[in-house]
Amino acid sequence: MARLYSNENFPLPVVDELRKLGHDVLTIQETGKSNQAVSDEEVLEFSNEQQRILLTLNRRHFIKLHNKRQSHAGILACTFDPDFSAFAKRIDSALNDKNDFSQKVIRINRPQE
Repeated sequence: MARLYSNENFPLPVVDELRKLGHDVLTIQETGKSNQAVSDEEVLEFSNEQQRILLTLNRRHFIKLHNKRQSHAGILACTFDPDFSAFAKRIDSALNDKNDFSQKVIRINRPQE
């Protein structure tokens, strides 16, 4: 299963669901770096150092960092979905579809109604 790092705005219920699906998820809260105004660059650098794919709802900023060629282990740029279980299953499916996420941005979109 995948090694993931969720940034501060990522829903903790989705993290819990991903863990139930067998993924190794580390949260920014667990690193003691929450509520410290850590820059997006630092968040991405930490996830890369830890070889963890970044989970974020902050799509625009992290895609911008990707386009600047900042090194990373992968970015899952997600659209918020209040159905946390379905949200986690879409992430799980995307993770199972690929082997290598290094230097890639994968968009996880909420289904259209």
